Amino acid sequence: MTEDRNFDDIAHKFAKNIYGSDKGMIRQTIVWEDIQTILTSFSPEQFPLSVLDAGGGLAQLSQRLAMQGHQVTLCDLSSEMLQLAQTDIEKNGLLAQYRFVHAPVQDMQQYIADPVDFLMFHAVMEWLTDPKDALEKLLAQVRSGGVASIMFYNHHGLVLKNVICGNIPHVLEGMPYRKRFKLQPQKGLNPESVYQWIEACGFSIEGKSGIRSFSDYIGNRQNMGEYSEEDVLALERQLCRQEPYLSLGRYIHVWARKQ
Repeated sequence: MTEDRNFDDIAHKFAKNIYGSDKGMIRQTIVWEDIQTILTSFSPEQFPLSVLDAGGGLAQLSQRLAMQGHQVTLCDLSSEMLQLAQTDIEKNGLLAQYRFVHAPVQDMQQYIADPVDFLMFHAVMEWLTDPKDALEKLLAQVRSGGVASIMFYNHHGLVLKNVICGNIPHVLEGMPYRKRFKLQPQKGLNPESVYQWIEACGFSIEGKSGIRSFSDYIGNRQNMGEYSEEDVLALERQLCRQEPYLSLGRYIHVWARKQ
């Protein structure tokens, strides 16, 4: 990638295909369970929390936080995505809980007067030319004792998916970037590298989950046994926080506290 991905050109398609799909439902279910765990780690006296939803897209998860009374700053590089989010937030009666910033996540230090309690940085790094730099700049905006919730496209999951699909020469070539997939990142991040970046910024990792550790690898679902989408979700919820399944998720969600 030569520049950070801006979704202005396909914002509506992105909203429908990513957020309005079974994959999106699994992702939101698992991450929201993790966020509920994170919230219990704060004392009630610290509420309402100041939340930074960096590259937040349609802000579906941060809207759940806003419903609980927390104050959210939503930023996105895409003005179209930000407008879609604002329309949805207004429809849900949550405008008073939000501040909107149209800017790259790397520039958020210009818009944050005080360090935030809770950073959400979900499914953004894989679209950036320099994900480490962006992560470091955002982690600097978290107060001591605050928590960062980070989700990223997993390199190991991308390798496994390509092998299952028979794209073995592509894997052997190092999975070079292909332009044809507009909604799918072409490069995953190595989990160990991301964990090291987080810890190097003075954070202690408190938990991890694999996002879609199974559902993306199920092939032709016809004549493969009788099960429902609810069964698939139950399987994800049961095993996604255990190794080796955690590290095979298409995405990995990791949260960490600033020391």
